[in-house]
Amino acid sequence: MTAAKVGRPQIAAERNRSDMGLPLMDYIESSSGDSRMEFMVEMYGYDNSFVKTEQVARPECRPQSLSEIDVRQSVLDDLALKTLYLSGSLSILDLSEMTHLSFEVANELFIRMRAHSLCQVTGMTRNIPQIDITSQGQLRALDLLSNSHYTGVAPVSLKSYVAQTRKQSVRNVEVHASDVERAFAHLVVDSETLRRFGTVLNSGSSVFLHGPAGVGKTAMAETLSRVLSEDDVWIPYAVEVDGQIITVYDPAIHRRIPESEPENRDERWVLCHRPVVAVGGELTVEMLELQFNPSLKFYVAPAQMKANNGVLIIDDFGRQRISPEELLNRWIVPLDRGIDFLTLTGGKKFEMPFEMLVVFASNIDPHELLDPAFLRRIQTKIKIGTVSDEQFCEIFCRVAQEKHVLFDPGIPNDLIDYIHSTLNQELRSCYPRDIVNQVCWAARFEGKKPYLDRAALKQAVEAYFM
Repeated sequence: MTAAKVGRPQIAAERNRSDMGLPLMDYIESSSGDSRMEFMVEMYGYDNSFVKTEQVARPECRPQSLSEIDVRQSVLDDLALKTLYLSGSLSILDLSEMTHLSFEVANELFIRMRAHSLCQVTGMTRNIPQIDITSQGQLRALDLLSNSHYTGVAPVSLKSYVAQTRKQSVRNVEVHASDVERAFAHLVVDSETLRRFGTVLNSGSSVFLHGPAGVGKTAMAETLSRVLSEDDVWIPYAVEVDGQIITVYDPAIHRRIPESEPENRDERWVLCHRPVVAVGGELTVEMLELQFNPSLKFYVAPAQMKANNGVLIIDDFGRQRISPEELLNRWIVPLDRGIDFLTLTGGKKFEMPFEMLVVFASNIDPHELLDPAFLRRIQTKIKIGTVSDEQFCEIFCRVAQEKHVLFDPGIPNDLIDYIHSTLNQELRSCYPRDIVNQVCWAARFEGKKPYLDRAALKQAVEAYFM
């Protein structure tokens, strides 16, 4: 490694004992004429809260009678009987809570079951009947469970789901410069790239982020999703289609906001932040279709249905188990018209909203992946490039500060020289974090505090670079 070059920005890394002994950057001269302003650097301590848009219209208030419910009465009759069979003796209030239906509706379901000798009253608790299933009801419940084991929260109809999803479409969201700047406050991105991100977010369509590995494409894709994810949308627990149940709400994806849910709501819906679904190399064509559970005999929504009204990130695009051509052939109509088609096991096809921002991120040249006809359907393309020397130095200082690593003032420039001169490579925003990590791991092994001098830097680069 050579000494720092004359004219290259020098880092004033003061070991300020009053500030936790962290290296700080007093000043880095910026270059306004540098065109390579597509870069990423983590910034800590910023307030990344967003101003929420006006809340979307919620579903109807909780139905107070069977006639007000949007699914067929037979679906609810079957659900109530299966729930009673699996739960044992319960009260009408318990039935209401388990199905998320109003007490009035649960009472109507009880009356209908009792009229057909499927249940009986075994007692009263505070004037609320305690009910149990009859032998005739058990036979009927077993027959129903052989067709579907779904119990619990009552589903909503496909018509209601489609209407609510259209009302909550990401295409209806207005994003302004201030929203994008707040979202990207923890990153440093040039104004032109921010403008393009703003355009993408207002399109509610699709974007292709491309560039070499390690320049922050995934971080930027996730940050794009954060602009939208702070909005509130209503997600159903399940949707009924032609008598079949499709579960939609997934606690691992949908972040619920119970404190914002009104009291008189239809509890079959959950108020959540706009969802973010990220898939990578594990993506297969089967994950884009309804997932039928052969033992439980109901469906789980595919990735794009769970991402409705939010963001779907296809990371490492081109490295999936499904080919890019196959994926985009599957999504030609959805990307163009916002409509997807799903198929039940019996062969019945039905229309499903495709209402999400799709972010493709890849380090493969787009022209090597797709032909022009496919590329046209991905509405916006943004190249994320390498960083300048000044930006690299700033990233290094930020990472060292986060990791509590002291370093000699000339270390960032030594690393830059090594990457430029010895490796003949451009600077990537992942290098500072990866090198500092190497130093931290070595220090942990040696049982001492990490410190980055030239000897430690030499060991790190020899371990990291090929």
